[in-house]
Amino acid sequence: MKTRDKIVIAALDLFSVGGYSRVSVKDIAAAVGIKDASLYKHFKGKAAIFNTIVTEMGERMAEMSHRLSLPDANETNATSFYAALNADTLVALSRQVFLFYWKDDFAAKYRRMLSMEQFYNPEVCAIYRKTFMSDALEYQTTVFAQLIQCGAFIPGDPQVMAMNFYAPIFLLLSRYDGFPEKEAEALALLDAQVREFYRIYRRGTDTQHNTKASGL
Repeated sequence: MKTRDKIVIAALDLFSVGGYSRVSVKDIAAAVGIKDASLYKHFKGKAAIFNTIVTEMGERMAEMSHRLSLPDANETNATSFYAALNADTLVALSRQVFLFYWKDDFAAKYRRMLSMEQFYNPEVCAIYRKTFMSDALEYQTTVFAQLIQCGAFIPGDPQVMAMNFYAPIFLLLSRYDGFPEKEAEALALLDAQVREFYRIYRRGTDTQHNTKASGL
């Protein structure tokens, strides 16, 4: 591994435990096994290392989306892609995304770093909220609006649907962070949540049949 990459990994390790504000360049250099002056040959300072971590995480997220063939919400094939998912395929897809953010070493430490530092650094807080809140909800709101429009989902508020889908999953990430041995338990809850969401909002499921039968 190149020294530059070692610096990034060491910094992320330290930031995810001690927080960005409380970690010094000297701490990072010591973790890599180099002198402070040597670190400055690769980065101008701690902020530059942090920005590199943010950029790399963005690349890893894009790579994950590409690997899972997830379309951009505004792509013409997004509606057909998600409309074609049944309960089993939606669960399988949700599992892969969940495991990436929970168990991928870089992604998990990145989330911890932002979560910890958001209370001390407004810039970090903005990145955390954009990455793990607004971007996720905006994407899902757009997708659910398209699914309502094409008739795959029942009529409703797509933004509320997005919150109902994402909030429990985000809670599971927080609940099981640091407990990798509880994977079976976490995935069982994830599966149940996704299947219940699908049952409630997907047109043509038992929920809609029962609602019609009751006259509601």
